[in-house]
Amino acid sequence: MWSFHRLLTPADKDAMAPVYRSVLDPLGALTFAAARSSRIRLGVAVLNLPFVSPAYLAKQAATLDVLSGGRLDLGLGTGWQREEFTASGASIERRGARAEEYVAALHTLWTDEVSSYEGEFYTISPSRMAPKPVQKPGPPVLLGGSAERALKRAGRLGAGWISRSATDLTRIHEQIAVVRNAAEEAGKDPDGVRVAVRGVVRAGEEQRGENGERVRLTGSYEQIREDVEWLGEQGVTELFYDLNWDPLVGDPEVTAESATARAKEILEALAP
Repeated sequence: MWSFHRLLTPADKDAMAPVYRSVLDPLGALTFAAARSSRIRLGVAVLNLPFVSPAYLAKQAATLDVLSGGRLDLGLGTGWQREEFTASGASIERRGARAEEYVAALHTLWTDEVSSYEGEFYTISPSRMAPKPVQKPGPPVLLGGSAERALKRAGRLGAGWISRSATDLTRIHEQIAVVRNAAEEAGKDPDGVRVAVRGVVRAGEEQRGENGERVRLTGSYEQIREDVEWLGEQGVTELFYDLNWDPLVGDPEVTAESATARAKEILEALAP
């Protein structure tokens, strides 16, 4: 079960898709879900790291991992919307370099008895953080991003890579190759790197791309099932259905009852 992160949207609501206009805090929502479940894994795809310090997020993530019995997957991104950077007092510059340090800071807080880190952007004086996460060496960190540097960073530093909603799935094999090559160059098993696809589903609505071909994960349920199998052949290890992009689910003007009924319809039709 996946959540995602959106702090705010521009005042001109037409500037953003409806899916972004009403969004719960991702870790708060997952904590609620953890209390009402026992087996399903809980992921965020993705939390934008510039808006919260690594020490604070390390505590939040460890808490959720403990309360859920070790079920958290932590997806991290570097953010893109300037209004959110301004509102949170974060810098939009050198986000990649900050991400490198951020992951290192998380790991020392989760794994070391006495944690410490000194970097250009983040400093952790020798200190202790407890309780530690249930998962060792901590919740899997999956990194987002679509630029080549971001893909390489995901393979080198992360447990895997998470695609974005606008990913061109017809070329995802190229991005997966960059991620796995970077993992191998870093001395990791490239086949052990997870590739999670945020699958934007448009059930019953066949869409066409610029080349005139049907966009993957749109159309009939049978077509969507075939696309899922095809994605596995491209190297994708897991896919989650992002139903928020369905206008009958993710538009905040739709009633909760109606959105829930539509979501159940899709989930039941696509259930394994």
